[in-house]
Amino acid sequence: MIYYKKLFFTRRTKEKGDVVITENILIMLIGLFLVTAFTNILATMKTILIAKKIMNPVYFLVFVDAMIFATVVSKVTSSEGIQFTVAFALGKTLGVFIGGNIEDRIALGILEVDIFLENKAKMIEIAEKLRSEGYTVNNFLARGNNGDRGYKVEVVIKRKEFKILESILEKCELKNPNLKIKNLSKVNGQITTTRVKPI
Repeated sequence: MIYYKKLFFTRRTKEKGDVVITENILIMLIGLFLVTAFTNILATMKTILIAKKIMNPVYFLVFVDAMIFATVVSKVTSSEGIQFTVAFALGKTLGVFIGGNIEDRIALGILEVDIFLENKAKMIEIAEKLRSEGYTVNNFLARGNNGDRGYKVEVVIKRKEFKILESILEKCELKNPNLKIKNLSKVNGQITTTRVKPI
């Protein structure tokens, strides 16, 4: 055992009143922190999957999350000292952060992107370029806020391929385009949401 005069991560001995930390307590705190972070990653992914209406993995995530959460809460409530509560809170914070980053990486979901243009030739160029890449594209005559004549290109695309769309627009020399982006739960029929040509 190692003796300190600080209060954090410690407990007092009955004999000498010294502040002491044991290896077992330190291991438990680290374990609690990591397990709580993991469960919060699961909870974050569960929320994302439910929002995207991808339900099959959700049931398993809920079961695992509930089992671990019940064990962790019983440990925190039965332990003495604020250090276990702090480890629990920090673990949940880290779990949300990691879960959000994972969601950004896998980028679940389907987007409908509307591109608004003033130039008809540019509208045709972009629409044909997207079609040549394999995306389902619709183009329309549109009217702006003041009733001015304009054009709209509508493309359905996987969220993880949105950067491909941005690169196509850059190649067509369209900078800072006017976009309207909507999340779709699913598409049916012959609508393609992914690039056919290899990257």
